[in-house]
Amino acid sequence: MTVKASVRYVSVSPQKARLVADQIRGRLVSEALAALRFTRKRVAKDFSKLLKAAVANAATGAKGRVDVDKLYVSSVTVDGASLKMRRRTLPAPMGRAYRFVRRQSHIEVRLEEKTR
Repeated sequence: MTVKASVRYVSVSPQKARLVADQIRGRLVSEALAALRFTRKRVAKDFSKLLKAAVANAATGAKGRVDVDKLYVSSVTVDGASLKMRRRTLPAPMGRAYRFVRRQSHIEVRLEEKTR
């Protein structure tokens, strides 16, 4: 059984979020939470909250048919939030302004139960 949880418009670039997503993909949930606890990236806190939400979805949605201890992270997808990119300006010399983009991400986590 596949369980899913997602979060939208996280204030981190997709490239930085994918670095953390690669660390937890394919691991058991307990191992993934331990890895996230010691990761020195700001987005790791969002990933751990999302992982706990997916475990809660599995515990309540399956009506006791899923063993929470056997869940592992089957897939993690990180996509860019293209419509909500916040554009900002930075003052530059001689009255100019440089424009830069604050990127946002959509993150989705899927959990499955290990059969072995």
